Amino acid sequence: MERFFRYALTILISTVALMEFVQVVMRYIFEVPIMGLEEVLVFPTLWLYFLGSVNASREDTQIKANVLDVFLKTDRSRLIVRVVADALSLITSAWLTWWAWDYFRYALRVWKESPTLYIPTFYAECAMFIGMTFMTFYVVFYLYRNFNQLMSLLAELKTMPALAAIPNESEGV
Repeated sequence: MERFFRYALTILISTVALMEFVQVVMRYIFEVPIMGLEEVLVFPTLWLYFLGSVNASREDTQIKANVLDVFLKTDRSRLIVRVVADALSLITSAWLTWWAWDYFRYALRVWKESPTLYIPTFYAECAMFIGMTFMTFYVVFYLYRNFNQLMSLLAELKTMPALAAIPNESEGV
């Protein structure tokens, strides 16, 4: 999966940059803009945005405001905050995925085409639903992982007083 994202995102960002560069050179230096290039540019740009977001969700490196982690002293309190944040992220992500699903169905039903080149815009618009679906999947994955970590930490904490009551061999029972 890592290799796929590395190559796909590299190809997409290179394509977007090259297409923008060509259009700027042709339009502002040679004063002969390439007709329809902006229409084509929408496709790799949307896929770049959504695949980049999926990759950030997969790596758990999306932008977060973890201000509370600075003030919280225990692993338990940090995990509780992460589980609550993941649960809220799941609600938001599921809601946005539902909207993306509605838009996906609309785009499939209407089957719009670009004005100049008559390219079906569905191929760019479906990136939203596909991307949101995978982002929601990764939110569920991290919520599950953090919840299990929290439960195992709480189980360890419950057994700690029992372990403290057992005499140590070095105390010479």
